[in-house]
Amino acid sequence: MIAEIIAAGSEMLTPHRQDTNSLYLTAQLNELGVQVAFKTIVGDNLGHLTGAARNAIARADIIIFSGGLGPTEDDLTREAAASALGVELRRDNTILTDLHKRFAARQMAMPPNNAKQADVLDGATVLPNPNGSAPGQIFDTTVDGFRKIVILLPGPPGELKPLFLQLVKPVLAATLPPRHIARRMLRMALIPESQVDARTAPIYKRHEDIETTILAGHGEIQLHFIAAKSTAIEAQARVDELAGLIEAEMEEAIFSSQGESLEEVVLLMLGLRHLTLAAAESCTGGLLASRLTAVPGSSRYFLGGAVVYSDQLKTTFTDVPAELVATEGPVSEAVCRALAEGIRRRTGASIGIGITGIAGPTPGTGPDAEKPIGLVYVGLADGRETRVKELHLTGDRDRVRWWASQHALELIRLSLLELQSF
Repeated sequence: MIAEIIAAGSEMLTPHRQDTNSLYLTAQLNELGVQVAFKTIVGDNLGHLTGAARNAIARADIIIFSGGLGPTEDDLTREAAASALGVELRRDNTILTDLHKRFAARQMAMPPNNAKQADVLDGATVLPNPNGSAPGQIFDTTVDGFRKIVILLPGPPGELKPLFLQLVKPVLAATLPPRHIARRMLRMALIPESQVDARTAPIYKRHEDIETTILAGHGEIQLHFIAAKSTAIEAQARVDELAGLIEAEMEEAIFSSQGESLEEVVLLMLGLRHLTLAAAESCTGGLLASRLTAVPGSSRYFLGGAVVYSDQLKTTFTDVPAELVATEGPVSEAVCRALAEGIRRRTGASIGIGITGIAGPTPGTGPDAEKPIGLVYVGLADGRETRVKELHLTGDRDRVRWWASQHALELIRLSLLELQSF
């Protein structure tokens, strides 16, 4: 079964409000083995909302509306759902009485427009809402020979969540066929998305029962696999089988097969090899250290380092010769090499990392004046050799800094893969 979520409200079509209910509903539906195939946001327009409802009823098995159940003229979910389903709205006297009591308890007269909150799809089951004045509704019907479950829920999360959890989810769990969803994610760094797809598409396209998604961003490619089966074991076995085939194809390019971040993997590899790491950062300004220390327990393997932004501190903290900075420029292969070796020596770390570059937005000065923005050097010293990677990165300052830290982490990971012993 697939579901569609329709969020009603013009406010969510502005830059100021977001539809967060659909995230909660998706998680809850997935626990029932239901995949969400569509999410739609519709403004407060009866024609638009009715059209969206008709589309959803035609293509989804479960349709959930959030919002639009209030008392005002722009609350149109009930009317749109009734029109799309071809049923009448009936005024429920029990709900109407409860509404009057609700206002009376506050020593207020109920405005006439609140009465529309008692309108119910003919044949629907009412879902009492103890946290608000708008009850929910479930309408279970057949359209063109296919079962359709239409659910109307109030928009405020404090009302929607308990209603779904306490009244809707148990009904769905009892009436839907057993279904379980399993997921796997593989992560790769610094590989073009097109290259990953060219190599993996011939594999994942043979698994038509598994939904495969490729996401790219921040110097990383993620492959997501989702399978829905009658048992959890069967679903997990399917995604694991596909993940294994992709791992065999991409080999060492995959840094994580269970969702771990690149920094988590680097720290794990350091721990397995009983090694430590220190960093001397210039253009990244401590970003690499920040990413590593965000991982709990990182202090066992990441000793720390220095932000050597000025030429003087490069000399003071990492023993980079002043004449080397003056002749080669602080953004150079030679200085990067000296940074990696110097921080390793000064801290006693097994591995030293050096990063220097021109992040922008202004170009370098002195010996670096003719060097382009985005030129970055990343160096690694492990006591056996020192390797330096020259990068030509694009984008704004934040992007250059992030990608530089990403290249540094990947350089560490690949270097650790080569180490059998230290």
